[in-house]
Amino acid sequence: MRGYILVLVILSGIFGAIGTYLTNRFSALANTDFTPPPVVVAAATSREEVWDTYLYTVGTINAVRGIDLTSEESGQITRINFESGGQASSGQLMLVLNDDVEKAARQSQIANLNLAKLLFQRDQQLIEQKSIPQTQFDTSKADLERAIAQLAETEARLRNKRIYAPFSGTVGIRQVDVGDYISPGTVITTLQDLSELEIDFSLPASSAPHLTPGLEIRLDVGAFADRDFRATLQAVDARVDPGTRNILVRARIVDGQGLLPGMFARLRIAVNRQQTLVTVPETAISYALQGATVYIIKEQGGELTSESVAVQTGEVRDGKASILNGLAANVQVVTAGQNKLYRGVRVEVDKAVNL
Repeated sequence: MRGYILVLVILSGIFGAIGTYLTNRFSALANTDFTPPPVVVAAATSREEVWDTYLYTVGTINAVRGIDLTSEESGQITRINFESGGQASSGQLMLVLNDDVEKAARQSQIANLNLAKLLFQRDQQLIEQKSIPQTQFDTSKADLERAIAQLAETEARLRNKRIYAPFSGTVGIRQVDVGDYISPGTVITTLQDLSELEIDFSLPASSAPHLTPGLEIRLDVGAFADRDFRATLQAVDARVDPGTRNILVRARIVDGQGLLPGMFARLRIAVNRQQTLVTVPETAISYALQGATVYIIKEQGGELTSESVAVQTGEVRDGKASILNGLAANVQVVTAGQNKLYRGVRVEVDKAVNL
């Protein structure tokens, strides 16, 4: 019996010690502060800046002198006097069509003209002598004029059987071969003077008051990502397209070496106008389906907390984003670490990060 009582005493002591330990432990845990530490972020201050105003659009490059070489007459090609991709000089004979019929007609009309001249000269002498009636002289005069006109028409058709380069330039790919029969309007090749290039583009009609000849334009051409092309505004169309409410504009490219007609380009046009904007580092903007937001840093009770605000963003330049609405100047914003933030969380600014 004594042994049993001794065991109970020992067990009671053990469990009592364990209970005391657990009580003290839980009491210590209850008094521990579980507030999470502040989130370390990088920050910058929104600023008010004056930016030049630019207009952005896209356009197509063209040659100042560029055509599709075509024929005004139909016929079979008998000679081609150019090579694809070669150079052509102004007035160079490019292509000859079969002109046997026109040559034969010209010989016949030359004979008719000579006869008409003889008859006219004879009747002119006779009318002076009053040996023939006036109607006969008028008829011979009309026959002479008709023969001259017919020969001139045939000469014109013969000239149209020969196609010449209207200006010097680079020849495109040949679209026809010797022996082909072509009709009026058939494209033979393209001829482009690459020494002078221009670009046509459209802008909203509201931009018209700011478009004056001489404005500087920057071109970004995808085929030349490492080059910056310049152009100057040359002309603005005299009317607005009633369908699109856009106005056509043309600019002359200053140095377009390497560019080809038909290339696509993005344009930035300086319109000599400035605007005051609130700007923040581009990394401060968070984008979502609901729109763009910025986390601002506020001081509450001696501690820094974060809060997201919706903003309307504008243009981005040199790593800075313009804010059109939703944020004032001189406000501290988070530029790195936004993925760890939520409303009201405490933050700590890492001043070693300078953005």
